[in-house]
Amino acid sequence: MGQLRQINQAIRSTIALWLLTAFLYPLLMLLSGQIGFSFQANGSLLTNSQGTVVGSALIGQPFTSDRYFWSRPSSIDYSTTPNVATTGTSGASNLAPSNPDLLKRIQGEVARLNQANIQPTADLVYTSASGLDPHITLAAAQAQAQRISNARHLDPNQITTLISKHTDGRFLGIFGEPGVNLLRLNMALDNLAT
Repeated sequence: MGQLRQINQAIRSTIALWLLTAFLYPLLMLLSGQIGFSFQANGSLLTNSQGTVVGSALIGQPFTSDRYFWSRPSSIDYSTTPNVATTGTSGASNLAPSNPDLLKRIQGEVARLNQANIQPTADLVYTSASGLDPHITLAAAQAQAQRISNARHLDPNQITTLISKHTDGRFLGIFGEPGVNLLRLNMALDNLAT
């Protein structure tokens, strides 16, 4: 009878732990995420004035129009290719500094920026490690301010104010560098009366 009792106790312990770790804990995390951090738990999705989701504040998007701030280049094209196998991927190109393809891409970016009268900054020329970075530096945003002002016929001070308003500070005040969330900034541009 002692062995049967131990087996019964082991089965009850397994079921109790299974209920705790497979149901109760995940349910608690789901509820706390949805109640306390609903925006973040649901992908930090941003909507336009019509209520349509336009993107996530956490994932970069390509912007190429003169009416918008341009994003940094992406080695994966921000996963916009229709091929299902590449959608949602992240990663760098892994091209060595001596690779002629990398040099050609960088020279092309610099030429495009120079043609638009934008002072090339590192983040407007080089891709990020993930290929999905939603931020540009404050310097990259300020370098584009005059182009945006001309394209939208806005006062440059309005553009500068928007840049300042959408600049995220350092994490915990000490980690990383300030950055401008591009999707939020471009959405704010669209919300300005033009």
